[in-house]
This record gives sequence, C-alpha cells and structure tokens, in this order.
Amino acid sequence: MNAPRPKKIEKILECNGDRRVDPYYWMNERENPEVIQYLEAENSYCDFMMKDTEDFQNLLFEEMKARYKQDDESLPYFFNHYWYIVRYETGQEHPLFTRKLEFLESEEEMLLNVNILAEGQKFFEVGSVAVSNDNKLMSFSSDNMGRRIYTIKFKNLETGELLQDQIPNTTGKAIWANDNEHVYYIRKDESLRAYQVFMHQLGTDSSQDVLVFHEKDETFDVNVFKTKSLEYIFIASSSSISDEHRFIPADNVLAPWTIIQSRIDDLEYAVEHYQDEFYIITNADDATNFKIVTTKVAQPGIENWKELIPHRGETLLEGFEIFNDFFVIEERTQGLLQIKIIENTTGNSHYLDFSDPTYTAYIGLNLEFNTEKLRFGYTSLTKPNSTMEYDMRKKSTTLLKQQEVLGGNFLAENYISERIWAPSRDGENEIPISLVYHKDTLKSTETPLLIYGYGSYGHTVDASFSNVRLSILDRGFIFAIAHIRGGEYLGREWYEEGKMLFKKNTFNDFVDASKFLIAENYTSANHLYAMGGSAGGLLMGAIMNMQPELYNGIVAQVPFVDVVTTMLDETIPLTTGEFDEWGNPKEAEYYEYMKSYSPYDNVEAKNYPHTLITTGLHDSQVQYWEPAKWTAKLREMKTDDNILVFKTDMSAGHGGASGRFESLKEDALEYAFLIKLENKIDGK
Repeated sequence: MNAPRPKKIEKILECNGDRRVDPYYWMNERENPEVIQYLEAENSYCDFMMKDTEDFQNLLFEEMKARYKQDDESLPYFFNHYWYIVRYETGQEHPLFTRKLEFLESEEEMLLNVNILAEGQKFFEVGSVAVSNDNKLMSFSSDNMGRRIYTIKFKNLETGELLQDQIPNTTGKAIWANDNEHVYYIRKDESLRAYQVFMHQLGTDSSQDVLVFHEKDETFDVNVFKTKSLEYIFIASSSSISDEHRFIPADNVLAPWTIIQSRIDDLEYAVEHYQDEFYIITNADDATNFKIVTTKVAQPGIENWKELIPHRGETLLEGFEIFNDFFVIEERTQGLLQIKIIENTTGNSHYLDFSDPTYTAYIGLNLEFNTEKLRFGYTSLTKPNSTMEYDMRKKSTTLLKQQEVLGGNFLAENYISERIWAPSRDGENEIPISLVYHKDTLKSTETPLLIYGYGSYGHTVDASFSNVRLSILDRGFIFAIAHIRGGEYLGREWYEEGKMLFKKNTFNDFVDASKFLIAENYTSANHLYAMGGSAGGLLMGAIMNMQPELYNGIVAQVPFVDVVTTMLDETIPLTTGEFDEWGNPKEAEYYEYMKSYSPYDNVEAKNYPHTLITTGLHDSQVQYWEPAKWTAKLREMKTDDNILVFKTDMSAGHGGASGRFESLKEDALEYAFLIKLENKIDGK
C-alpha cells in the first residue's frame, strides 16, 4: 500500500514583508469531504504499516487494562453532611457519582451514572458535578464532541428528576450561590475563549440569564469559583502575565462586585479566604518565585497587603492550605516539591519527609478549617499514587488509599529511579532528568530509552507513577523525563527562560539532555526515542528538524507544529491568549523568531527518524490540520525510508478517547510502534 499523497493548492501567506507558500493550507476546511478522505486514507495507511503489530497491540491493551482495578472507587470525602464517592463498576467505561448521608454505612444514593448518559455516544465526558448548599439539587455538565464545550443540566435529588433547565456552550463549571436558586457559569466565544460569566436562575430559560461579567481583553480568560469558607464567590480574570479578581458574598447575588486589585501587567495573584482576611499568593514587588500576603476583606487593595510568607530566590511557592491552627505551604526547591507545616501560634515549622530521589507531592482535598489532619498526595516513578493523612500535631502519617496495580507481580522494589543533571550548551545551567527502569535493565548502547518532554506555559512534568508505562519498562526500556526550560521545575526563571524570544532554550535543553544520556551510556542514538504532546509535540517537531540523527523514533501527540500560521489566526482557540507565551507574529521580531523554529516551516529535504503522529478531529486546543499538514509535508520532503504514520481519532478531541479504557488503545499503538522499531514484536 502506498502512502497518501494529498493534493497541493498553492496558498500565499504574507506578513511583515515576508512571503510563505503553504500548499496544504486547504486542510483546515473541516467540512470538506476531501479533508476527511485524506485523514481516513492516513488512518488506513497507519493500520497497514502497523498490521504486523495488531495482535501485539491487543496484547498490550489487555495487559494495561488488567492492571486497573475495574471496580475501583475514590477515597470518600465528607462534606455538608454527606460522604461523596466516585466509583467504577466492572466492565464499565464511565464513573458513577454517589453519596451517603452522615455515615459510610448509610444507603448509597446514586447521583449520576455516566454509563447510562454515554450510551450510544462515540464520545462522552462529564465536566463537573456540583450539589447545592441544601443538598437538594445538583448541576452536572457533559461534552459529547471532545471540544471541551459543555452543556450544564440540573437534577432534583429528592425526586431523581431532571429539570428542564439546560445551558449550552459553557466551560462545564457551575458555582451555586448560597440561596440554592442561582448558579454562575462561563460561556465561550467562537474561538473557545472563556470570556463571559452569567448567572442562571433555576426554572428560567437560559436565554434570560444575566450577564455578570464580560472579559473584553482577548488575551484574558475567566474562571469562577467559591472560596473554601463558602462565604464568597470569585470571578478570576487572567492572562499568562496578569490577574484580576472580583468577589461578592455567596449569600447575596444582588451585591455589587468588589475588585481585589485591578489588573497590572506582570502582576499575578490568586486568592483564598479565612475569617476576616484574604490570603493571597502573588509575585508583587518583584517576588519572582511568589510570596504570600494577607489583607482585610474590607480593604483588599494592594496597598493594604501585608507579607506573611516572604519571597525566596531559591524556592518557588506553588500553593497553600489554611487551617485554624496550621498553615501549610506547597513549595519547590531544586525541582523537588516540599510540603511545609507551620503552627500558627508558635510559628514553628517542619517539612514532610520524602525519600525518593525524584517524586511528586501535593496538597490534597482539605475542605475543613477545624482539623489537625492534612490530606496530601504522593507518587514517584516507582511508587503508585497514594493519598495520605498527616496529623500535623502528632507528626504522624497514615496511608488512606494507594493505587492498586493488578494483573501481574508488580513490586516497587523491582524498579530503580534516579535524578541526574545534564550540562546545557550555554554552560550556565544544568538540566534535571528523572529516570526509571527495571532493576534487570542494563545501561548500554543497546538499551532502548524513551525521553519525554513538554517545556511550555510554566507547566512542570513531575515524576509520577504510571501503570501503563510498566509495559515498556518490563520490556527493557528506560524512561526519562527532561525537566527543560519553559516549565517551572527550577523556579519561575526556568519558565521565563523558555518562552517568547527564549523559546529555543526549550529545544536546546531537550537535545542536550538526550546527548548527555548517550554520553553517559544509558543508550545510543540507534535506540533513543522521544515523545511529547501538544506544546510537547512542538518540541518533537523542533528537535526532529534540529537533530534528526539523534533519535531512532519520535511520537508526536496532538502536536502544535504550525506556529506562525496559527498565531496569526486570531479565530483559532487559544491564539490571542497566548501572545504572552509565544509573542505576536504581527510584530516582525516575533515573526522571524517563530518562523525560525516552527516545525512546519522548517521541514527540509533530509532524513528524519521513524515517526508516529496522532491527533483528534475535534481537538479544540491544537487543530487537527496542523499535524495533517505537517505529515503531508514531511512525507513530501523527507529523503529516508523510515516509517511515517499519522493516526486521527475521528471522534475525539485534545484529551483523546473518552472512557476509562478506550484511551489505552492509543497507548498500545504508541508502545507497539516503539517496540516494533526495537524488533521486539514477540513481546519478550
């Protein structure tokens, strides 16, 4: 079977006096039958090229699925007289939302069985579930396209009946006012930007809903939330460099909205409430790694902010939790997350102890102020996800729930994790790399190694457990995470040095980390593989152009690869809100810089690694045509005989297939591709 060769229609794109020719621009016509035919042809070609792995993919899928406890359930949490539990039933793809009155031994009340709602749907996902203060009503939202556009519906929990109220085109979130009659929600514009907050009164048509706030600045989007105290409702308006919060008492929907602090460029802040004060985490006054301040509710402006936790140059503050007697901080030093406990009366503090060389620790769900128990989460590359309870007074830890790994003989002690540091080409930095491998896997030039990266938006990929990943670790792969610039692993400056006109540091760091792994004899270029998704897919495209000979194979998931064209099109979701991340290409300096690294614009006639590219037709974050065009151009230009396959999920969005196990088929395809390249299809 021959690879698809789509037609070319010359499209001239001009900006800043520069002229680009894009022969595959026509692929953005979603309703064009020829576009669908091309995507389906690529799917058929992918199936053909991976035909020899078909049985192996099924084996991997069943192997991965078998590790999950099919009748699993969440750790119960108590809130407003009820225990809430999300559980799964054997053979079912979707969750059941339940609750029990006062005691765990009480009769279960079924709030929502998503399996029933999902019947007959190719894609179905619940966005959020929220119960009114009087426990009698519930809102829930659902998306049946994969574009993260949710319809909010309501249920009478006393009768079990669905109300007639329906609110389309929302972000999925609904916040109840304390009167049990009004909810606040967010609508999206045509580019899917969250831009308007409305108030809905139950029993009325959504066309009558009151517009509460309209964010007119296209670089900002909005969120709405209720404080832990349940006393205030907030609207947060945010860009990547600025925030503005306004609030009302949750028991007075007619109250005027009060702004905490008006937006200022480069002033970021987030707010929580306790007693008569707001607690604010902020970068004000050059607090690059953030500090925590307090202010009276009656005087919330920045001129009244009083420092509680000072800024530290070596430590990034990531979050906090308020209790009556304790204050808990989530912070990051030298890349590792720490949880710090401060006793309010004495000021004495201590840290929780974590022993793994690389791990993830985070503050969990803590709904009560009046408790000495802290729930927190912990996981590492070798230890499954765990929810712990820490007695802050007694300094003792109890394991509440740990992810079960079934279907085999998993033992954490059979796996080894490390953290190493690779020198960067600028000579001024070292790039942290987290690694995990089976204890029987030897480091050598013959050892396959999969290196993963992201490196954008300040998002940090921490070291965490994956029972899916066991399928390659048990077959002799080493897995590595490169904590590259563009994330915040080493603090806020680590992010700032990987965005805008410093974006190439992200790509250089990944390449330098890859070369270091080869130099240290973990693997060789013939057995080195790279994987990344979304902005991590941009990373994959960039390194393929920069140093294609360094990798035997690449997996690019929903990749953002047509950077210049996308950032010039303000009708595309996310574009306007991301000028502070990538720059605005209407300005010549940013245009030239973007063009110099944009993967699609830099495909050349040369050899490329074996490549698997994936996308979803309904992706709202990275449009399907970016990887489609990139695939076509790579196939046209590349001079090698290496595998290039492109798979589109015709019913999914940015997050892949819906359901608990369907997405494992995507994992199975990716791993089968890698193992095929290692000539190990026998699965040994």
